[in-house]
Parts: sequence; structure tokens; C-alpha cells
Amino acid sequence: VQLQASGGGLGQTGGSLRLSCGISERTYSPYAMGWFRQAPGKEREFVAAIAWSGGSTYYEDPVKGRFTISRDNAKSTGYLQMNSLKPEDTAVYYCATSPYGSHWRSVYGYTDWGQGTQVTVSS
Repeated sequence: VQLQASGGGLGQTGGSLRLSCGISERTYSPYAMGWFRQAPGKEREFVAAIAWSGGSTYYEDPVKGRFTISRDNAKSTGYLQMNSLKPEDTAVYYCATSPYGSHWRSVYGYTDWGQGTQVTVSS
């Protein structure tokens, strides 16, 4: 599985950015797609996940109500709409796919990762 993340860049506090993650060379049908982020000097942390088939969504508390995860099955693409951006959202964002039915909040629940896309939010 190849994942290609895009859409990062520079945003302003209170602004919006939309990340995309395209899936190619699929060798399995993922159970879920997740988004994680990693700020300098910090561990990679869970942001959001979506069940690829049913569409159920899961969010970490700091982004609830501001970020929306979605997917387009036909395009094999996942999205992370980020609104009301804050400087603390600054990080490299990674998309990942999971062949498992659980543990989607953990990095260990995913086997394939995109290359990461930088998001920088200015104050």
C-alpha cells in the first residue's frame, strides 16, 4: 500500500487547511484510515480515524469540534478538514491505514504510512 499525503502548508490562527491522503497499490482493503501528527521533540500522536467501510469517526479531544475526517471510497482518498486552527496544531501530519479492526488510536494499529505533510499555524 502506498499513501500520499498532501495539502499541508502555512495557516493562520482561526483559519482552515484540508489534508488529503491518496491510497494506491492496495494489497488489502483497509479497516480504517488514521491521521497522526508529530511536533518537534514530541511523540507521534493520534488525531482522528475513520472506519473505511462504515464511516464511523474517532477524534482526540484537542481537535474535537474543529477537525473533520472523511473519506471517498471511490477515489481511495481520505481527508482531514482542519478548521479553527491553533498554533499548537503545528506539526507534521501523517496518514496511515490499518488492516485491523481495532486499536486505531495507537500507532501500532497501523501498518502503512504516508510521508507526512507539514502544517504550520502562525499566531
